[in-house]
Formats: sequence, structure tokens, C-alpha cells
Amino acid sequence: MARTDDGYSTTISFASAPSGFSVELYEKQLQPPGISGGGPIDTTTMQNSAYRTFWPKSLKTLTPATLQIAYDPTIYDSMIAMVNDNQLITITFPDSSTLAFWGWIDEFTPNANVEGEQAIADVTIQPSNQNDSKVEVAPAWAA
Repeated sequence: MARTDDGYSTTISFASAPSGFSVELYEKQLQPPGISGGGPIDTTTMQNSAYRTFWPKSLKTLTPATLQIAYDPTIYDSMIAMVNDNQLITITFPDSSTLAFWGWIDEFTPNANVEGEQAIADVTIQPSNQNDSKVEVAPAWAA
């Protein structure tokens, strides 16, 4: 079993990205989505004698992914087009494995431009787990 010893180079792609988008976006940090069970269901009753009891929920949540990018200011047009645009998003890991999931760019937040520092922005990606036909689609990992 392999492990990732270096996060370089993890990249992201967007199915509905306008032409030239990859030239405008330069990944600096990428946090892939996590997976949450949604917390426990409290099954404690007055018949419990010493402990509160719990049970897992049935559904899972793919948590938001975050991205920090250096960018070309021309990215504004692309971001305006892609915010709230549900699309297939693919993260490619250093070993060339991929995680594909449906979601949208929820926020594009440029940081302050400062003399002597690279212009960077934070991007939040919200997984939807459903395609444009509103059919549930699980995230897909491929080696």
C-alpha cells in the first residue's frame, strides 16, 4: 500500500470551466473534501442503566473542499460563471489517482494584495452529490 509523502502536486479541474481557466488558476494548497457521518443518533432511554447509547446515521456528507490559489485577475469572469454552477469536479493526487464528485464553487475570496507578496485567493467548493438531473451520485475515487 502506497502513501502520499509529499502533497506536491495535487491539482483540481472543473468540468464546466471556461476555456483557458487552467491558465488563470494556480493551486498553492488544496484540501480535498472530507466525509462526515453527521453525528450520532441518541438512542438513550429511561431503561439505560449506566451509559447513554448512540447509533450511526444512515447517510454520509461529503464536506466542503478548500483551495488556495495564486491567480490571474482575468479569473473573475470564470469565477462569476462558475459560482453556484453544479458540475463534475476532479481532484488529481500526486500518484495520479483521482477523486471525482459533483459540486460547485461556493465562494471565491481574494486576499489583500500586498506589495512584495503574491496575490492569492481562497476558494470554497461545496459538494452536491447530485448531477444536473438531480440524481444522487457518490464521489468516485480511481487509482
